Amino acid sequence: MIRTVITGVTGRMGGTLLRLVRESKDLELAGATTRQVSRLESLGVSGGEDLGRVLDTARAQVVIDFTSAEASVAHARQCAERGVAMVIGSTGFTAESRAEVAASAKSIPVVLAPNTSVGVNVVIRMAAELARVLGEGYDVEVLEAHHRMKKDAPSGTALKLAEVLASALGRGQDDLTYARHGQIGARPKQEIGVQTLRGGDVVGEHTVYYFGEGERIELTHRATNRDQFGLGALRAARWVTGRSPGLYDMADVLGFQRTS
Repeated sequence: MIRTVITGVTGRMGGTLLRLVRESKDLELAGATTRQVSRLESLGVSGGEDLGRVLDTARAQVVIDFTSAEASVAHARQCAERGVAMVIGSTGFTAESRAEVAASAKSIPVVLAPNTSVGVNVVIRMAAELARVLGEGYDVEVLEAHHRMKKDAPSGTALKLAEVLASALGRGQDDLTYARHGQIGARPKQEIGVQTLRGGDVVGEHTVYYFGEGERIELTHRATNRDQFGLGALRAARWVTGRSPGLYDMADVLGFQRTS
C-alpha cells in the first residue's frame, strides 16, 4: 500500500481524490490538509492545516496536490525537506514559481501536470503530431472552456497545448496570441491563437483547430466530471513513488517517447 496525503481535501478535487484513494486497492490514505480543519473529523480523516506537520506524523510516501500554484510551491518545499514524492495538478504557475518547484524536484521526484487526465494527455500528444504532419499550410487555434469559478486563464491545459504546438511547428512564445480586438489586420501566418471561455459548470473542454484551404480538422477533449483527473493523479502517484529525484510530467507517467 502506498501511503498517500491529499492536500486541500475539502475542495472539489480534494473530495474526488479522497473518494478515489479510499476506493483504490493499492493506495492508503495517510493524512490530509485543509484550511477547514473542523471538517476533517466528519470526513473521517486525520490531518491539519500545515502540510509539514501532517508529513511529520503520516509516514507518507507521496502527496497529491491540487491546491494553487502558490500553495504548491510551499508544499513542494516541505515535501523536499522530508523526502516525500509529489504529484502536482495545480495550475497558474509563472516561470518563477515553476522554477521553485523544479528546485524542490532536485531532492524528490515530482510529477507536475496542468491536467492529469489520461485522455487529455493523449490529445496533447496527438495535437503535436497532427501539427507536424499538416505543416505550414494550416492555421492552428486553441479554444478552451471552463466553469465560471476558474481563476486562471487560459487554462494550464490550453497553455500546454500551445507549447507543444509551437514546438512542433518551430515557433516561439511571441507567436502566441491570447486576445483579439479591433482592427487587427490579417492573421499572421505564424500565429497560434489561444482563446478562453468561462461559464456555468463546465468541467473542462479543449479543442485544437487546424484550418486549411477547403477543410478543417478539430481535435477535442471534453471532461464531464472530475474523476478522470483524479484517476490520472492516482496513476501518477503510483508511478512517481520510489522514482529518482526530478521534474516529470504525464508524458513520463504514460511512457510517451519524447518528441518535442
